[in-house]
Amino acid sequence: MPKLTVKQLILLGMTNFALYVGAGNIIFPPILGLQSGTNMLPAAIGFLITGVGLPVIFAIAMARLNGSMDILCRPIGAKAGFVVTAVCFLCIGPLFAIPRTATVSYELSVKPFLPEESDFLLIFSLGYFVIAMLFAMYPAKILDTIGKILSPIKIGALFILCITAIFLTPSEPTAPQETYVNGAFAIGFINGYLTLDALASLAFAIIIVSAIRSCKVTELKAVTRYAIMSGCMAGIGFIFIYVCLFRLGNSSDVLAHGSTNGAEVLSAYVNYAYGTFGKVFLAILIFFACMVTAIGLICSCSSYFSQVWPIKYRIYAFIFAAASCAIANFGLTTLIQISVPALITVYPVFIVLTLTSFIRGYFKKQSFIIAPTCVLALIFGLNDGLEAAGFNILPQAVKDFLPWYDSDLSWVLPCVLLMVVLFVIDRVIHKEAEKEDLEKLYLEEQARKVQN
Repeated sequence: MPKLTVKQLILLGMTNFALYVGAGNIIFPPILGLQSGTNMLPAAIGFLITGVGLPVIFAIAMARLNGSMDILCRPIGAKAGFVVTAVCFLCIGPLFAIPRTATVSYELSVKPFLPEESDFLLIFSLGYFVIAMLFAMYPAKILDTIGKILSPIKIGALFILCITAIFLTPSEPTAPQETYVNGAFAIGFINGYLTLDALASLAFAIIIVSAIRSCKVTELKAVTRYAIMSGCMAGIGFIFIYVCLFRLGNSSDVLAHGSTNGAEVLSAYVNYAYGTFGKVFLAILIFFACMVTAIGLICSCSSYFSQVWPIKYRIYAFIFAAASCAIANFGLTTLIQISVPALITVYPVFIVLTLTSFIRGYFKKQSFIIAPTCVLALIFGLNDGLEAAGFNILPQAVKDFLPWYDSDLSWVLPCVLLMVVLFVIDRVIHKEAEKEDLEKLYLEEQARKVQN
């Protein structure tokens, strides 16, 4: 039976890590470290739970499902599964996440070197997405293109920055800002949640599984084992990067006092640490961080839709790159304002689907329990999304009654309670257990594709 060599496994882990790390991952920890001051520890713990814990759990779940979104969504039915999955891929793909990589890269890698009031976003985005599309045209070689070329550059730049942050501390931590005095953990928790890495895990699983198969490893258990190993390797890398970036921000008050975003903190620190070379260093780091993420998302979205509708993968890659280029030119601020409500809306459904995948074997009829819970999660998600967009629907008394409402997590307890109630009913009224063997499902799915 074919096995991955140590070198291939390391490259796989680097690819997995590099796919996730975009500009958002690099920017969030420094601002949290700066603003939390002496109360950094709870903020960091909250961020690591959702910024590392959830993505790793999601990656493991998808590895167990062989990277198949169809199997993940099976309990809610084929039609609902398609709608939910399509919305997910569009949100983390050409509508929001892919264009955002270009705008962030432009803001931090190009704009600092341009004269004031100049705007070359259109020219930059055209070149940016031509490069991303060329890499994405060859998904079978993703391990070589990203793992051997782009990932080492990206990881090397991050490593240099992190080592610098460990040993070079411009100032001591200051008192935490008011919101961090009692709410540091919650703020960190939500910021890690909003990196959207857990949602991206559902998309990137296709790339990782494809990369493993390209190394002639086809047996389901072996593919699952290597995917889990690469996910854990990426998680360890995340923890190291995040801890160092928290320390960077926590010791930068003298350089970036009053900063409102992580880009300002990073810019001030690298200028301090590397002098005139600082801007160039940060530009390279951000550009490759965004580019690798863009390539991964284009590959994932194109792979999914090419399986759903009979259009060739490369045509989808071109369409998504072109659409992302057009949307990127709305600018970073507008993209963020539009994307946050949409992503807050869909996130709870995928969390429910993914976490329940670990316990489906205990349900006699999976759809009876999981589908209603997903509907409830979507209802709460819609309310949170509308509120993020500025529409207040629920009375204040109801908001005060719901736990964790201000953290966009009010859906958690109601969904857990509903699932428990449905589980009890399920054990009573359904006598025949619904057994689902993942390898059998995968083989059936492959057989259908061959017939079609």
